Amino acid sequence: MDKTAPTPPPPAGPIPLRNRLTIPVLASGGILMAVMQTVVVPLLPDLPRLTGASPAAVSWTVTATLLSGAVLTPVLGRAGDMYGKRRVLTCALVLMTVGSVMCALSSDIGVLIAARALQGAAASVVPLSISILRDELPPERRGSAVALMSSTVGIGAALGLPLAALVVQYADWHTMFWLTSALGALGVAATWWAVKESPVREAGRFDVLGALGLATGLVCLLLGVSQGGTWGWGSPRVLGLFLGAALVLALWWWQQLRAERPLVDLRLVSRPRVGLSHVAALLTGFAFYANSLVTAQLVQAPKASGYGLGLSIVATGLCLLPGGVTMLLFSPLSARISAARGPRITLALGAAVIACGYAVRVADSRDLWMIIVGATVVATGTTLAYSALPTLILRAVPAAQTASANGVNVLMRTIGQATSSAAVAVVLVHHSSPVAGAQVPTLHGYLLAFAMAGAVALAACAAALSIPGDGPSDGTRRAEGATRGTRAEAMEGA
Repeated sequence: MDKTAPTPPPPAGPIPLRNRLTIPVLASGGILMAVMQTVVVPLLPDLPRLTGASPAAVSWTVTATLLSGAVLTPVLGRAGDMYGKRRVLTCALVLMTVGSVMCALSSDIGVLIAARALQGAAASVVPLSISILRDELPPERRGSAVALMSSTVGIGAALGLPLAALVVQYADWHTMFWLTSALGALGVAATWWAVKESPVREAGRFDVLGALGLATGLVCLLLGVSQGGTWGWGSPRVLGLFLGAALVLALWWWQQLRAERPLVDLRLVSRPRVGLSHVAALLTGFAFYANSLVTAQLVQAPKASGYGLGLSIVATGLCLLPGGVTMLLFSPLSARISAARGPRITLALGAAVIACGYAVRVADSRDLWMIIVGATVVATGTTLAYSALPTLILRAVPAAQTASANGVNVLMRTIGQATSSAAVAVVLVHHSSPVAGAQVPTLHGYLLAFAMAGAVALAACAAALSIPGDGPSDGTRRAEGATRGTRAEAMEGA
């Protein structure tokens, strides 16, 4: 039987400092997580020389983080629902910080890959934090806080690239990881001090078999998607991975439907309001990721290509920075739209704005100011969409399953991003021409990639509009009714 403790009544008098800092501390953790995921990008061209490893081995510093994040996000989300969200959130931040220290201390590629895998645990920071905000905040503050938390992914990514590029350009590359280690340690301490443990728990035993099955299936799926371009989409390895993923995930689905306390409540996922939200998350993740991925390559293309601007990695990061600032500024607007019209409309509007941004990119991808405008419009739409997704999930699932449900939603976004990366790579490889002795994507290839991402954004808009009415679920109504009743009794007793 679920144990759902009501939220305690708010204390009378001034709010203590640690309570006022809960939202900023959680948001800073989300930003730091995104920064950790992007800081290695400026290093990729130089890591083979710095570590003595092959480019293929170096690429695993990105792949390892993607795989571990995808696997651990739903697992840690479920653990948070059962054993305490702050406890699991702190453990995720500790793993992220330990990974950063390992990167700062070593130049061995094996250690770096293992460290980056540890850092992937931080992908669970955002869903765990959103679940804490639902449990701890009153309804009138919850929407804006959740919107801000959802936007931290884009804000951190926009900040991480130029920050890492500056450090790499003017200091030893290990300095960057010492800096992120210090920030990680500060984040762990601040979280432990400012964030209260949520009283909402779900009883039962952790589904170890379900976690192992999901981990195996996701590793096979995402490894095939991320390495298909390198190994060959028709190679035995990639086909075997996809076949293995289909088999393992089918068996995992069968096991989850029969488990007493499943890792993922598939009956809940099968409800249109939850399932279509996950579909929209996958499509939005695909559309969002193409923006930074393609823009970075486009502006760094050599001028000899006829369209490229030949920008440095630092200048490239600064081109994406306005999008990160926009995400910060527009997150309150997203919360207001969701409060007035519902998160389903906010999600559909965000996906439509993303499509408009890609229309700008297709219309003009030669002038720098138009490139920045188009990328910023896409970032604005992403803010609206990403801020609405967790609100949809919060309204559709019981309070005791919010962390695991949001973890699955983040997982779907991750799968969308991995698929976007693979699809963009296929398009650009098939539309390239020799420039100064090297194969460089053509402008037509970039425009096709933008058009593809825009079409997926429109599909996300359609999925959002297909979601049934977004009033609270029965479980949510009961939980919130209990909370209101407890607060009323406390006030009467006072």
